[in-house]
Parts: sequence; C-alpha cells; structure tokens
Amino acid sequence: MIVRPHPTGLLCVGQASHAWISGQLLRDWGNERFARPEPFDEVCLGAEQHDVGMAEYDLAPDLDPDTGGPCSFMDMPLATHLDLWSRAPRRLLTQSPYAALLCSMHGHALYDDDDSLEPDPEDSAAVARFVAEREAFQSDLIARLAEDPANAAHNQQVVWAVDFLSLSCFMDWDPESVPAPTRRDADPVELRVRRDGTTLHVDPWPFGGPELTVTAAGRILEHPQPTKAALHRALEDAPWVRLSYELRPES
Repeated sequence: MIVRPHPTGLLCVGQASHAWISGQLLRDWGNERFARPEPFDEVCLGAEQHDVGMAEYDLAPDLDPDTGGPCSFMDMPLATHLDLWSRAPRRLLTQSPYAALLCSMHGHALYDDDDSLEPDPEDSAAVARFVAEREAFQSDLIARLAEDPANAAHNQQVVWAVDFLSLSCFMDWDPESVPAPTRRDADPVELRVRRDGTTLHVDPWPFGGPELTVTAAGRILEHPQPTKAALHRALEDAPWVRLSYELRPES
C-alpha cells in the first residue's frame, strides 16, 4: 500500500493500482532514442502486474500504529514482503509466463546485492534463499520460453524504470533519477524526474507521444483507526478517488 498525507486524512493507493500506471507508461514507451521492448504485449502486462503479489494483502493490510492507517509498502516486515514476492510470479503463470518471468525478475532486483541486511544473519539468510529461489525460477522460465537472457534483462530494466516513474507520482523523490535502457546496442541513460504538483517533467523523454496522462485509484481514510480490524472496516467504507497525473518532457 502507498500511503500519503491528504487534506482530509490519508490517501491509500494499492500497489496494484500503482502498477497499473506502470503498464500505462509502458504502452507509450519508445521513440527514436528508446526502443520499444519485445515481446511488447507481454512486457506491458508484466509491468502492469508486477505488484500482483500485493493485491490481496492490500485488501486487509497491517496497521501502522503511528498513523492509524495502513502500513506503507516501505515499512512492511521483511518476512511478509519476501513471502508476498515469493508467491507473486506463480499468480501470473497461467496468464502469461513471460509476465511471470518479469515479475520474478523485479522482485529479485529488489533484493539482489542488498547489503543493508548484513547486521542480521537471519534476515540475510532469508534474503539469500529468496534470491536463489528467484534465480532458479527465472532460469527455468527463460529456458522453457527460449528467451534471450540479455533481452529479458533489458525488459526488466524497462519495467524497473516505469515502476520508478509510477512511484514518482506519489513519493517525495523530487528531483530524482533512474537508469533506463535505450537500445540494446547503446548505454543506458539516467531519466531525471521533476515533480510539479500532479505533473512530472521527465528528461530525456522516453515516450512516443508529446505528453502522457495516467490514472490510478485510491481511497481516502478520513480518521486514524485503533486496531487492524477497525482499519479493515474503515477501508471497506472509505470513499474512492480517481487520481490523474500528467507526464511532460522537461522544457
């Protein structure tokens, strides 16, 4: 869950809705400088569904006792996060094994070479098991799909970039940048993002059109809740809001 301050309480956006923005962005990705990923429809689906493991959790999230709202995805317990990401790719297998591959690669990238857990041996061991399991899953799918590993890596990096741009609609990352691949025979570039209200200015511009509008859905939690059960009831009754963000080239 993405949880942000709102004039009337807390804005709560499910991870799957943020991922929907990622899919919208990827469907317009590509121009003379930035290659459109292939297989295009499968990569778009992978971007749109990369947080599918969070969807059920976000229906009944943990309570953040400091805010009385849902626990942010940034503050989830490690065990919960690893469990959700371990199960997520299989949810996509019967829809698209290629999307499942990208979902697994995204989760793997979140933890591969993560040095932040070294002081805790148990956490480090859990992450190491997760990374090894993801790598085995991915190797099997790449072989079964007869996919070029370099192309899969390129597509995962594109998904990572649109994931970052989507999160930039909500997070206080202004200004910030993310590495993004351009073409297979060219070096990646840093996409710089500057937010002005609900408008994101992006440089260099990776999309086909002159500007782009994306939408998501969120709920407004108007009052802090004392318990997890009360939070779940309040979220069920919370009003929905349509969120709209505009992306433009940096002038």
